[in-house]
Amino acid sequence: MNLEEKFDKILARYAELGARMSEPSLSSDERVDLGKEYSDLTPVIEGIKELRGIRGEMGDLAELMVEPDSDADMRALAEEEFAALKGRQSDVERRVQVLLLPRDEADHKNVILEVRAGTGGEEAALFAANLFRMYHRFADHHGWRFEIMGMSETGIGGLKDAVAEIKGRGAYARLKYESGVHRVQRVPKTEASGRVHTSAATVAVLPEAEDVDIHIEDKDLRIDVFRASGPGGQSVNTTDSAVRITHLPTGVVVSQQDEKSQHKNKAKAMRILRSRLYDRERAALDAERAADRRSQIGSGDRSQRIRTYNFPQGRITDHRINFSLHDMDRMLGGELLDQFIDALTTEDQASRLAALS
Repeated sequence: MNLEEKFDKILARYAELGARMSEPSLSSDERVDLGKEYSDLTPVIEGIKELRGIRGEMGDLAELMVEPDSDADMRALAEEEFAALKGRQSDVERRVQVLLLPRDEADHKNVILEVRAGTGGEEAALFAANLFRMYHRFADHHGWRFEIMGMSETGIGGLKDAVAEIKGRGAYARLKYESGVHRVQRVPKTEASGRVHTSAATVAVLPEAEDVDIHIEDKDLRIDVFRASGPGGQSVNTTDSAVRITHLPTGVVVSQQDEKSQHKNKAKAMRILRSRLYDRERAALDAERAADRRSQIGSGDRSQRIRTYNFPQGRITDHRINFSLHDMDRMLGGELLDQFIDALTTEDQASRLAALS
């Protein structure tokens, strides 16, 4: 099926949806499903109509340009307008093709964000804290809700690990490119000689799974309860409220102790477990689909070094697309992250379009 045939099929489906939505016999669930598909197709339809309008204008101008009775000034004006429309046609055609790319079914979901200190000791823990704050500020810039679900701190402001839920429109679509190893190069405050150290932290961005996304059998879970404790073993709770859930088939373990209520800790742990299992399923499918793709952008491989934050030079480099910016303060303030995400999204779209051609 060529592109024009695909356009005709989409226009026909859009008209069909419009007609069906006016049927009085539709159930409320059917009306919602049809309305969502209709809404999703609307920007595609607008793009197709714009593209065909441009082609119609170009056809008229092409006739004018070869019309023997037209004067030189008229032909020159037609050629100028034709050239401008040709450039616009390419832009609109690409926009429509991007809209037609298969969508990631998880793009609309909320996010479970996990940040863990990697190699580098206390300096890695301090960097993990930098990253966690960066994502918090980034969420604030977008008007998303950022809820800390669990956090293990070190004594001087670092983080061994932290988990947060980020709720907001398009959260996963924007943040999914952040999964991987983030490396930092800087002089630690405790380094008297001024020598640059290299440390790392790992980021996992998981789409928050719902009950309909993944089913977990009770028989597949082992749930242990224990007494929550703070740094150094200091008791912060006198009841067995902390919860550890083990998913026996996969060996995935989630512990939660931030809440005083065992019920609340269990609910949080189940949300994290469900999202981790959903992410595992998606990763297995993605690996099959991407077996013959060269680009690994957005693969979510958390063993892959994706970005370096070089403090002495004030430079942040994303290694997947060889893209760098210079402004560490604005980056860690969450202000520059959109520029990296935009560049990664564009590269991902380009590689997927190339794979279809």
